[in-house]
Amino acid sequence: MAPQTSWRNVQDAEKITAETLNVWPLDEHNARLLDNVAPAGWQNPTPAAEYDLVAIGAGSGGLVSAKQAARRGAKSALVEMHLAGGDCLNVGCVPSKALIRSARAIKDFRRAEEFGVRVGGPVAPDFSAIMRRMRELRAKIAPADSYEGTVAAGAHMFQGRAAFTGPHSLRVDGPDGAVDLTFKKAVIATGGKPVTPPTYQGVPHLTNETLYNLTHLPPRMVVIGGGPIGLEMAQCFAVFGAQVTVLVRGDKILPKEDSDAARLVHDALVADGLDVVVRTSVREARVTGRTTTDTEGRGAFQEVALTCVGPDGAEREVLCDALLVAAGRAPNVRGLGLEAAGVDYDERAGVRTDDLLRTSNQDIFAVGDVAHKFQFTHMSGEMAKMAVENALFGGQWRLSSLVVPWCTYTMPEVAHVGLYEHELDAKGEAYDSYMSSLEHNDRAILDGEAEGFVKITCKKGTDEILGATAVASHAGDLVAELTLAIQEGVPAGRLARVIHPYPTVGEGTMQAALGFIRATWKKM
Repeated sequence: MAPQTSWRNVQDAEKITAETLNVWPLDEHNARLLDNVAPAGWQNPTPAAEYDLVAIGAGSGGLVSAKQAARRGAKSALVEMHLAGGDCLNVGCVPSKALIRSARAIKDFRRAEEFGVRVGGPVAPDFSAIMRRMRELRAKIAPADSYEGTVAAGAHMFQGRAAFTGPHSLRVDGPDGAVDLTFKKAVIATGGKPVTPPTYQGVPHLTNETLYNLTHLPPRMVVIGGGPIGLEMAQCFAVFGAQVTVLVRGDKILPKEDSDAARLVHDALVADGLDVVVRTSVREARVTGRTTTDTEGRGAFQEVALTCVGPDGAEREVLCDALLVAAGRAPNVRGLGLEAAGVDYDERAGVRTDDLLRTSNQDIFAVGDVAHKFQFTHMSGEMAKMAVENALFGGQWRLSSLVVPWCTYTMPEVAHVGLYEHELDAKGEAYDSYMSSLEHNDRAILDGEAEGFVKITCKKGTDEILGATAVASHAGDLVAELTLAIQEGVPAGRLARVIHPYPTVGEGTMQAALGFIRATWKKM
């Protein structure tokens, strides 16, 4: 079942990988990536007579489902038609965080004199080197999600497109022909895909699926959308040297986030040179016919003109060399034969499940972006654990029991868990919020990163934690403690008495929790 050859040795490989796998350039790093996640010459195994569990889609949800089932003694199989590792490894979490680290390094060098360090001249980002580093590190991580890794865990690995042919059967159309699989249980983990509104479909544009193939920096970039994906990359490309405009239909960026947090991120983006335009829509997008290059005369970008309409009806034209559309996502439900399996779904909302992750076919489960609103890698993996337990071992693990944290990796980061203040307002529930600004956190001051806060929201008159938000350079590392507190019912009063090492940004959590004690303690 091992691949017969590396992609570097396949005839017309560059053309094939670009057209069928949407990955380029085919340098040594991308070849190594593909050898792990879409190996050339892979030979599908002879199917078992019946599988205990089959997972469709080799992103986080499918990988965990198939591997964990096999490790627990089940006969399992995994089917993937594109790239193992899913969006996270290939076009999401991993490549984006590599770029963010490069952007952070650039920002640090530009501030070096604040810390008594002379760098000997202006900082010069090398975009080609930045992208090469990303490809190298992505390939280094890829073995964890590889075909061989799935086989080593004890599962069968099938390459090809899967479609249900009945309530307990599916067909895999692979490169070496079609095979039929029979199963007792199945997990749908096909993920999601970026949505491109009709306005942009007729012009050259990027999504997260193609952005990381760039090798030259576009001089001017427009980002459509004010959500996490668009903002993270908008900030990076601005730091790399592009002129970046972010167009947002609503009143603010990060509309689901805490207003104080969104305001801080907005200010940080503007400080990094981005033009953030809210309450605007794009009436038309067209190709001007002009081409541009990067600052070194390399690459060839087709100029795109966007006609934007503001809240007062006034129009403005925005020109760009790269258009990144980050305007939402849709579940991958087409072509799966869900009707044949008796699985209910909606084209926009995805596969319908109950609290145990079962679909309308009680022997088929669905996890991750294809079925649920929590579209995070860590959530897909957690749901997969639930699906295996419930499908194979009679478990009653419930989705509603989970406490789900998330993080937007802008600079600074925004992390959250639990309920927002605006959600409590909508429910008419009274609350108290306690905030600790990093302006008073000694470690944040010493690090020169004092823009941020930790906010803890409690049920009115009590220290029962309902939600929490952190804004900091590494807010994602702060939210785990707050998640544990909510999950295990640790009240703010007890959290405030947890000793935190000094000096750390983590003390911000303790200081926010101390807000409850200060509001209620006895006084002389």
